[in-house]
Amino acid sequence: MQNGMTYRGHVRAITVLGLPLIGGHLAQFAIGLTDTVMLGWYGVEALAAVTLASSYFFVLFLFGAGFGWAVMPMVATAAAEEDQTRIRRSTRMGLWLSLIYSVIMMPLLWWSYPVLIAIKQEPQVAETASEYLRIAGWGLFPALLVMVMKSYLAALERTQIVLWITVVAAVVNGLTNYALIFGNWGAPELGVRGAAIASVVTQIVSLLCVVIYAVQVLPEHSLFQRFWRPDWDMFMSVLRLGVPIGLTTLAEVSLFAASAVMMGWLGPVPLAAHGIALNLASATFMVHLGLSNVATIRAGNALGRQDRAHLEKGAVTVTVMSLIMSLATIILFLTCAEPLISLFMKSGDPQRPEILMIGTGLLAMAALFQLVDGAQVIALGLLRGLQDAKAPMVMAALSYWVIGLPASYYFGFVQGMNGIGVWLGLVLGLACAAVLLMGRFWLHAVRAIALPAT
Repeated sequence: MQNGMTYRGHVRAITVLGLPLIGGHLAQFAIGLTDTVMLGWYGVEALAAVTLASSYFFVLFLFGAGFGWAVMPMVATAAAEEDQTRIRRSTRMGLWLSLIYSVIMMPLLWWSYPVLIAIKQEPQVAETASEYLRIAGWGLFPALLVMVMKSYLAALERTQIVLWITVVAAVVNGLTNYALIFGNWGAPELGVRGAAIASVVTQIVSLLCVVIYAVQVLPEHSLFQRFWRPDWDMFMSVLRLGVPIGLTTLAEVSLFAASAVMMGWLGPVPLAAHGIALNLASATFMVHLGLSNVATIRAGNALGRQDRAHLEKGAVTVTVMSLIMSLATIILFLTCAEPLISLFMKSGDPQRPEILMIGTGLLAMAALFQLVDGAQVIALGLLRGLQDAKAPMVMAALSYWVIGLPASYYFGFVQGMNGIGVWLGLVLGLACAAVLLMGRFWLHAVRAIALPAT
């Protein structure tokens, strides 16, 4: 990262740092995709239940992941300042906060059935979803710890190991799912419970791998020596940055979770189609998320070096790269919807024609929000790198809950557009967030770094 780096140099640096992160996100996505595909083969009812349960789990997980997201810019800035002690302190307190949060959230995962019934889900779907969550919920502990450790490693630009650990986890998840959902290789046929067990096993394997790597390769940070010792100043610093980041993520993710609830009101088949379309849209979103992580790391480094020119040029480059990916995705979703959706279903499924019809319409809406979804997550990455989190939290809440959620309900149910209307609300919420967050970065946050004197 040199002063005066050309745009071509930025593209090269972003690509080198970003490709492993994108690959890691795609491998992480493959874990959820494996659950969806295999449960789709097992039965539409099982797929609908786990679609609902996964939305519920990830609302809680992604709020807690705010502490991991907070660690990334803090470590990146400390690394640019060559402050090894601050790297250790921020990472360790991120781990502390993740453990405390997991303990607090566990009752919501264990007793999820009343919550699902209260939001008017069908009793049988709610029962199966709660059965899944009672097992999969224990994975929250290792999952959040893994999130912190991956952020720590990524901020130190050790992105290759992040990729390979996630690939190992995806393979473990696929094999365990195949054995336990269907009863292959002498294992019991456990269906939804098998998918939940596979999820927990996968998170534990990931945690073991990432901890072993950190201890063996980066002993200078001594992350786990005297781990019990509190560091209240850093604890509060991570908390102050992590909570608004978590709430920002929660605002967006809960919008999608609420959309799953509304699709559930339309019945199991629309909910299953929603799960398929959302998985496809999420796969392409992983590219934008990887680029957003790069934006966070490089913005954090620029903050540590007080290099505004580097920050601005890098921000333009990563935004254009995200835009190009969005245009490619739009073409894919509009021209290949049916074969993509068919990947998730058995050829002889009697509900296949209805799922294809609904899913094709939903993918067309997903194509619409690719541009704005990519833009908002890139803006968030840049803002997090500058440790600007409170105003983005307010902007996200306004965009997703004041605009997106009411619009989803209005178009889906008041206007009678059903699933298409629910997804149109998602588009409007994401578009509002993209405009506000990009405006926040370019008109305010970037000025945190002073221009050099002339």
